[in-house]
Amino acid sequence: MAKHQVENIRNMVLVGHGATGKTTLADLLLFKAGVGSRAGSVDDGTSVLDTEDDEQDRKSSITSALIHFEHGGKRFNVIDTPGYPDFIGQVLGALAVVETAVIVINAGSGIEVNTRRVFAKSGDAGIGRAIVINKCDGENINCEQLLSDIQESFGTACVPLNLPVGLGADFNGVVSTLQVPSDIPAGTVGDPKAVNQTAMDAIVEADEELMMRFLEGEALAPDEIAAGVSKAIAAGTLIPIFFTSSKTGAGVPELMAALAQFALSPLDIKRSGTNAGGNEVAVEANTKAGLVAQVFKSRIDPFVAKMSYIRIFSGELKKDANVHMSGTDKTVRIAQLLEMQGAHHESVDSASVGDLVAVVKMDDLKVGDTLSKDVGFAMPAISFPTPMIGLAVEPKSRADQSKISGALAKFEDEDQTFQIYRDPQTKEMVIRGMSELHLQIIQERLLKREKVDVNTHLPKIPYRETVAGTSEGHYRHKKQSGGSGQFGEVHFKVSPMPIDVDPDEYFVKDRFESMRNFKYHPEFNYAFVDRISQGSIPNNFIPAIEKGVIERMSQGVLADFQVEGVIVELYFGKDHPVDSNETAFKTAASHCFKQEFLKAKPALLEPIVNIEISVPDDKLGDITSDLNGRRGRVEGMEGVPGGFQIIRAKVPLSEVMTYARSLSSMTGGQGSFSLEFSHYELVPPNEQAKIVAAAQKAKEEES
Repeated sequence: MAKHQVENIRNMVLVGHGATGKTTLADLLLFKAGVGSRAGSVDDGTSVLDTEDDEQDRKSSITSALIHFEHGGKRFNVIDTPGYPDFIGQVLGALAVVETAVIVINAGSGIEVNTRRVFAKSGDAGIGRAIVINKCDGENINCEQLLSDIQESFGTACVPLNLPVGLGADFNGVVSTLQVPSDIPAGTVGDPKAVNQTAMDAIVEADEELMMRFLEGEALAPDEIAAGVSKAIAAGTLIPIFFTSSKTGAGVPELMAALAQFALSPLDIKRSGTNAGGNEVAVEANTKAGLVAQVFKSRIDPFVAKMSYIRIFSGELKKDANVHMSGTDKTVRIAQLLEMQGAHHESVDSASVGDLVAVVKMDDLKVGDTLSKDVGFAMPAISFPTPMIGLAVEPKSRADQSKISGALAKFEDEDQTFQIYRDPQTKEMVIRGMSELHLQIIQERLLKREKVDVNTHLPKIPYRETVAGTSEGHYRHKKQSGGSGQFGEVHFKVSPMPIDVDPDEYFVKDRFESMRNFKYHPEFNYAFVDRISQGSIPNNFIPAIEKGVIERMSQGVLADFQVEGVIVELYFGKDHPVDSNETAFKTAASHCFKQEFLKAKPALLEPIVNIEISVPDDKLGDITSDLNGRRGRVEGMEGVPGGFQIIRAKVPLSEVMTYARSLSSMTGGQGSFSLEFSHYELVPPNEQAKIVAAAQKAKEEES
């Protein structure tokens, strides 16, 4: 039987920019709820949530952490997340499994770059949002301006449900704007009665019946207003704002009471998944329905082995139960269920709707996987940005050569914004992350956890080769060295793949004369078209010809980069009754493709990234000028509160491999940016000549 009624569960995530006090606030929530004899502290290393050595050294969160407590008759499951964009993956996993996002803002610093990002991501997740203005005991706080900035940036739905009494050293409490007291304390910042009218407008907007009664002048009962607040939060017509100090505790009891009363329960968010037939199916927040759960976080614990954090969306999960795992026909056994309190855990026998727990020693489980009663059922995938900043790594000692791949794979399992890639052309092992800081943290953890020390250097940019023209020709491979020889002749037409086409629609039978079939390879955006007629090449040699082309494409032609975006048509050839074999035709195909590729206006493609940069107003000219020098294209600029500009641009990845250092230097450390892969596009001829020359020189030096 479920330990908690579904309507009494509050699943929340604390998000925001770095240094807003999220972790300190979470520690204080635990203490105020009666967990522990004192509140944990980030500063002295006693936080229940920041338990990794590097988190304690840096005094900032690097991974998300889960805590739970009871308050006001409600069960709270709270996920604390890192505040810097380098670790956005931890935020995205958490947003997928909660009902309420609490966006924490530093009262003194105001809206910062990651505040905007997590606010938008919370909206994309379709969950309720609330804003906590923390550190109200700090200096240089302009409450009126900050509220104006919030409404300007995030909309008029952002309304304070309480106001601070005093600010800075004088901040000692809050006044409700829902139930305005008859005696308003001296020092209250703002007019609670005026805000009450705005708050009521936002509340009744989500309920037509309440709106009619309110407009007719009828007084609404407190319980009706409370129910209306939750409904308005779910509908997005209200994003409540609260004021706190996680250092002094002022405003925190009122925040906890408000979250217990107003934060959304699992019943307030409608969710769905897809069944084995690909049809959308509603997921019922009901303990009697079939099990549906999803993995939102992985952690490699040195004592417990792999831990997969899951959210139960429907049904009940019991220890020793057998369940189906999405993406496979496997049935897996749940050997152990753990209830998490930061890094501490306690075994439980079961978990039900709304619970967030961990399962252990299930190595096949990945973040985003679904556990369910029915075969083939899956929750929507959790989307993560593509990591674009890379470093080539190699172990410092030969003894670590055999350990490095397995060690890095553990981090890849834990962090969906970290990837390992072994370049088949350069033979480099490349690690990719969200930033230089992100990769630095990985290296530090690699040494501390796995005792593997590495050397790093900038990796080869993953250029691609393609063609801009068309060429036709043939190649005959003939070799005679005693006994059976080798003979194979192929005739190819090499042409560019049209941009943004559906291969199935493009390669219709009428497009190529006498075409029997085609094979499309999405990994190369490449099509092999078999147009052989009258048996000029026996069918059994066709696969070898295609294999020869693919192998040559993977090796590259122009500068040893992978080829993509081409169509290869095999339209004629010759064989020999004795000397022809698969090897001969494979070799002929490789040479023919190389020959015709070089005649078809070969070109290089380079990765282009979307870059979003937040800079002070007075640095805008310097940054845009610098972007122009990096071959960037500014696509938009937006002035935001706080004297900052957001610049959105597209720029070649090769130009921003070490951008963090440059931006910090140009803005005095005030600038920040994020990158996401956009697309590949042609390299300008002058740049292409440099890249090809450098590749040829490197090849000569290696040989």
